[in-house]
Amino acid sequence: MAGLAALPLIGAAPAAARVRVVLLGTKGGPTPSPYRAAPATLIEIDGKAWVVDCGNGVANQLAKAGVALDGLARIFVTHNHSDHIADVGTLIELAWGSGLKTPVTVHGPPPIRQIVRSQLAALAYDVEARVREEGRIPLDPLVRVDERADPGVVARDGGTTVTSALVDHETVKPDFAYRFDTSARSIVISGDTRYSDNLVALAKGADLLIHEAVYGPSIPKMAGENAPMLADHLRRSHTLAEEAGLVAARAGVKKLVLSHLVPGGPQVTDAMWLAAVRTNFSGEVVIGHDLMEV
Repeated sequence: MAGLAALPLIGAAPAAARVRVVLLGTKGGPTPSPYRAAPATLIEIDGKAWVVDCGNGVANQLAKAGVALDGLARIFVTHNHSDHIADVGTLIELAWGSGLKTPVTVHGPPPIRQIVRSQLAALAYDVEARVREEGRIPLDPLVRVDERADPGVVARDGGTTVTSALVDHETVKPDFAYRFDTSARSIVISGDTRYSDNLVALAKGADLLIHEAVYGPSIPKMAGENAPMLADHLRRSHTLAEEAGLVAARAGVKKLVLSHLVPGGPQVTDAMWLAAVRTNFSGEVVIGHDLMEV
């Protein structure tokens, strides 16, 4: 009889997926920083590693987060600015060099297929040498690219559905936000965008919204010698922290996490970010930091 206790009950609900969300890099923009790593987020579902955006150094951040690179399964690219795609090919090649033997699918807007092809072509000498000298399996058959310009259902994998919405990043189009509906919780990642009603609709009722943010009072100093053009760009194509709070409030999300922070240095404290968000959102707020689990 003791053994019967281990049997599942007939009609019992399936166990929820094991989902871990880690902010791999929380700085916005392409320039390296001693304070934060480049943009990337891990969504780990039952041991499968899904990565949203691949800023420079993403493989090292995954290693620091305790992720085995041979478990890489999907990469989701929000848009094709360098701080989001710089290491797409490098991550795939390093995962392969770490023992990856299963396919990796890259989802993203055009020209992501050409970007992946070009980045892997730059690594072809190394790949060929390792196949020849180390007996590794060929890499090319493992790489799949799902390039799409339109929003909608992107993937269904096990009990998880991934849906995209178009957001507004000035001239860099298409630009996607992604929603991951797992059996455990729903996660939305904004991509780079100004305030977006499409994003509000995508994030309705989500458990977790990871949203980019700009600290408005810092814009004039950041623009520097490029003002007013850069200042105008920051205002037209990104979201002020106050507006991120407004998105969270209108979408009714349970938790808002600020990431892709601009500026990403200590000149803007967590308390300053939080005060800006609180003008519009009274729910749970987390100011993101590298390798934080949310």
